[in-house]
Amino acid sequence: MEWLVIILSIIAVGFMFWYFSTPPKVLKPGQPAPEFKLMDQFGEIHTLADFQGKWLALYFYPKDDTPGCTKQACAFRDSLQQLTELGAEVIGVSVDDANSHAEFAQKFHLQFPLLADTTAETAARYYSLVNLGIIKFARRNTFLIDPHGKIARMYLSASAAHNSSAVIADLKQLQAI
Repeated sequence: MEWLVIILSIIAVGFMFWYFSTPPKVLKPGQPAPEFKLMDQFGEIHTLADFQGKWLALYFYPKDDTPGCTKQACAFRDSLQQLTELGAEVIGVSVDDANSHAEFAQKFHLQFPLLADTTAETAARYYSLVNLGIIKFARRNTFLIDPHGKIARMYLSASAAHNSSAVIADLKQLQAI
């Protein structure tokens, strides 16, 4: 029995070493943003092409109505006018369904689309998916996409509290160039 524990421990350590030493795949600034076609909390379909000619803050978040996700969504809500004045739109994406998004948006008066990525394919294309088998959720990553559909900035493991202000600062910097 003791040898079984030793073998399983060696396998577990080996797996952890492999998993954590493998560099994560990420998109790169300047690269075209992956296309998406997802339904929002009102039943409307949105695609990346819908935002051609505008800046887009596309943020992925783990779960509706949880503390960090609420803080992030409300920060974007409170910054929405400033983002709009800078020519940007905001979209949130999680693997929750449209009904969950509708309740979340209504509860916190969110005036921007929350897209239901129920198949988790979009989060995967943006390398923003945590897949633990039966449990899947999006990483808190944000992508600032330029009017030509290219990734201008990425905020990996974004701060729930400061994500919207970082996007605003970068938008001002990018538009000044």
